[in-house]
Amino acid sequence: MAYIPGGGAPAAGAAPVGSQYCVCKVELSVSGQNLLDRDVTSKSDPFCVLFIENNGRWMEYDRTETAINNLNPAFSKKFVLDYHFEEVQKLKFALFDQDKSSAQLDEHDFLGQFSCSLGTIVSSKKITRPLLLTNDKPAGKGLITIAAQELSDNRVITLSLAGRKLDKKDLFGKSDPFLEFYKPGDDGKWMLVHRTEVIKYTLDPVWKPFTVPLVSLCDGDMEKPIQVMCYDYDNDGGHDFIGEFQTSVSQMCGAHDGVPLEFECINPKKQRKKKNYKNSGIIILRSCKISRDYSFLDYILGGCQLMFTVGIDFTASNGNPLDPSSLHYINPMGTNEYLSAIWAVGQIIQDYDSDKMFPALGFGAQLPPDWKVSHEFAINFNPTNPFCSGVDGIARAYSACLPHIRFYGPTNFSPIVNHVARFAAQATQQQTATQYFILLIITDGVISDMEETRHAVVQASKLPMSIIIVGVGNADFTAMEFLDGDSRMLRSHTGEEAARDIVQFVPFREFRNAAKETLAKAVLAELPQQVVQYFKHKNLPPTHSEPA
Repeated sequence: MAYIPGGGAPAAGAAPVGSQYCVCKVELSVSGQNLLDRDVTSKSDPFCVLFIENNGRWMEYDRTETAINNLNPAFSKKFVLDYHFEEVQKLKFALFDQDKSSAQLDEHDFLGQFSCSLGTIVSSKKITRPLLLTNDKPAGKGLITIAAQELSDNRVITLSLAGRKLDKKDLFGKSDPFLEFYKPGDDGKWMLVHRTEVIKYTLDPVWKPFTVPLVSLCDGDMEKPIQVMCYDYDNDGGHDFIGEFQTSVSQMCGAHDGVPLEFECINPKKQRKKKNYKNSGIIILRSCKISRDYSFLDYILGGCQLMFTVGIDFTASNGNPLDPSSLHYINPMGTNEYLSAIWAVGQIIQDYDSDKMFPALGFGAQLPPDWKVSHEFAINFNPTNPFCSGVDGIARAYSACLPHIRFYGPTNFSPIVNHVARFAAQATQQQTATQYFILLIITDGVISDMEETRHAVVQASKLPMSIIIVGVGNADFTAMEFLDGDSRMLRSHTGEEAARDIVQFVPFREFRNAAKETLAKAVLAELPQQVVQYFKHKNLPPTHSEPA
């Protein structure tokens, strides 16, 4: 963070650092094709109602205008929702033929409906699906098309400034100059947007380049006036005014490397008093660059697929799966902590993978027929095709493999981390933001190969990859939290530091009595940030992105 004179707050409008959840506004556009004709003398007059599932109940959220006499409507009214990556946001779009002016839906003829998650729409950007009746039979040839767009101006502006021959304000020195940038507020007053750091003892300062959201600087309006004030910093907060000038983003865009813009820094009081007054120095705009600060949603809408792999701990410490005390015991309700973790994470991730085919691997078990220990085996026992169809497929393969393996040990993570890292490394050769790999490891105990795992994680931190570890049971997971670099960056046994934090550890016991959505939120909270951080570091924009 830049040094702020007088110890003030960071620049207004700056995004909160480390904001936990991926929340933004999404606009959904809806159209229908070949709708059922419910009117005798004319065509149907359709409108669309959006329902959102809340605690198992469908609640009406909003509805479009009515398209008169139209079986192929394109509604102008948009649905605007908050998008949360770490939640399954279930939506239902229902179309009705308006017969009366009543707001009661049962007084209008039903034309069909379609249900899905918001994540499904966002990841595809645009979907067309058949409309169904309440008995799940097709509503004639009726179709619904839903398109998603993020409602945000993600442009940022980077400015590089310097000063020349600024007024000397200090009695025994020069000046300690800094700049403040203002935009007009809604109340007509100037509103502070950004303050540079102070450069000590100079009349020719060079400030560090800084980046602010374009919306913060000028509300996205390139012609909006921007006031720039130059001050000499004083410790007591009584900063001396040096001068000011006005500009706009469109004018500043004339500056780029090698072609600076110069602004006269004017002190109006001095200008009125002194006949020969020219200026109080020159502010030089060395460069101005507008670029896009891509969000997680930009990458998903741009076609990035999340490649999901599950790693399951089959070591002996889990207990015999036939024993009700075992963590792998499948109770009469058809679940256990392993399955709960798979469901909580997988049901979110699967919306972001078009083919929904997920590798599921096991470790720490002896396998038939020779009963050798494996730390990297396909739980469907097909090493050439370890893929399971959807989260359902993972759950079925998991349950089916339990009677055929012997729980053993030790608890080695590095083979599975390296397994996924090999595929992530192949993806980097494309030099595009099209694939990001997520490894979910579910385990009951302490890692046996910590040095090798640390090294594997440090190497994986350079790749498009994140690791989620869910600890089941009541073991001491202190060592696991060591891998999660929230407080300090992880180092390998050679001393090499991780390029970024890619591990998120969550103990399942903290969520045993909570809704599965709560576990999903905790497990996936850091993932959007990790995806964006990787692609930004590699200077990879979303595949389908517009220039700034």
